[in-house]
Amino acid sequence: MTDDMTKDNINQQKLERGLKNRHIQLIAIGGAIGTGLFLGSGKSIHFAGPSILFAYMITGIICFLIMRSLGELLLSNLNYHSFVDFVQDYLGDMAAFITGWTYWFCWISIAMADLTAVGLYTQYWLPGVPQWVPGLIALIILLIMNLATVKLFGELEFWFALIKVIAILALIVIGLVMIFKGFSTSSGVSSFTNLWSHGGMFPNGMHGFILSFQMVVFAFVGIELVGLTAGETENPEKVIPKAINNIPVRVLLFYIGALLVIMSIYPWDVINPSESPFVQVFVAVGIVGAASIINFVVLTSAASACNSAVFSTSRMVYSLAKDKNAPESMAKLTPRKVPRNALFFSAIVILIGVTLNYIMPEGVFTLITSISTVCFIYIWGITVICHMKYRKTRPELAKANKFKLPLYPFTNYLILAFLAFVLVVLALAQDTRVSLFVTPVWFILLIVIYKVRKLKQQ
Repeated sequence: MTDDMTKDNINQQKLERGLKNRHIQLIAIGGAIGTGLFLGSGKSIHFAGPSILFAYMITGIICFLIMRSLGELLLSNLNYHSFVDFVQDYLGDMAAFITGWTYWFCWISIAMADLTAVGLYTQYWLPGVPQWVPGLIALIILLIMNLATVKLFGELEFWFALIKVIAILALIVIGLVMIFKGFSTSSGVSSFTNLWSHGGMFPNGMHGFILSFQMVVFAFVGIELVGLTAGETENPEKVIPKAINNIPVRVLLFYIGALLVIMSIYPWDVINPSESPFVQVFVAVGIVGAASIINFVVLTSAASACNSAVFSTSRMVYSLAKDKNAPESMAKLTPRKVPRNALFFSAIVILIGVTLNYIMPEGVFTLITSISTVCFIYIWGITVICHMKYRKTRPELAKANKFKLPLYPFTNYLILAFLAFVLVVLALAQDTRVSLFVTPVWFILLIVIYKVRKLKQQ
């Protein structure tokens, strides 16, 4: 009798809608701007030249369409707290189990990578501190913040994202002043003509352009996080469409705007791939401590990604537990409506990963993170498939929905074709090819675990 009452209490518990409009807008921006822009853009520019702008534009459009399909699904039923809920609804229990744990794994590996990055960035100022110490401190702080209230998570993410936004806007404004004044650098005069006067827009041909997509797609990983906040958002019908519809503007401004300015100041072929282009621009202007400023920005960017990981993994485990695909204790909420057990579980796994990353060779960790990116492609693909199933099987819901994916079903097939293209690109590059062969092992393992659990329940 007591057990049944406990189960009923767990089932009746709901997450608090504590995220306000400004939290969601900045979480959407934070999800669309990764550390890759600040540090990795030098490498991608070196790879594809100015054609990288087209790669970001194409990928940005596809990500916007994915988010529109996700938004339509979430708003078709406000009882959906994450995409695991609609995957279960349209594709069944096994698909929901695989999707939920796959998304959890994606963010666990991101958290491991970002806590490692926090350690490396801190060593820039404190070279004597062991790499694992700042990572551990950051995880404890983020866990405490997430245990308090969902509003505090939103607040933390708001300020983390704001730092990134200010850094990018500062680069664009300073860069435009340099271009319009014809500012001279060690590489010549700043001018928009630098975009095409060094071998054209496609200096490395179509091969370099196509290979750049692997890095560009990785930069957008995490954009779907807005979909996971639906169950904790005040007024989701108004806030979520607004956050999703602003994605194209953000992609144009933050990615394309920043990279266009950088390549106008420095021709693509003189940008050092091992350095942050942001640092190079700020140093050219004579800003004191430019490297320290960017180091602070990427440190907060890594902390932001880890904060998102702690939040998303706990909500995913909570969602899985509600559907009996994880231990029931993970569905318990604190009086402040926070899934404490799920938070502790995810934090412990992240900590084990950081420890393994410290002990084991780098190659193993690179493999884990590349598997996770293939898994993200699966998550995006399954969302689009669910959207197609929803449109076919629930036409009355689709008709009543005010937030529709444009040009259905053409856009669905376009997204799936693009995701298949990215998998082919991953197969072309040696360092990511191995993940395509290893990732099926993860899915086979989940299928076996699911089948074994079902047999035990019978």
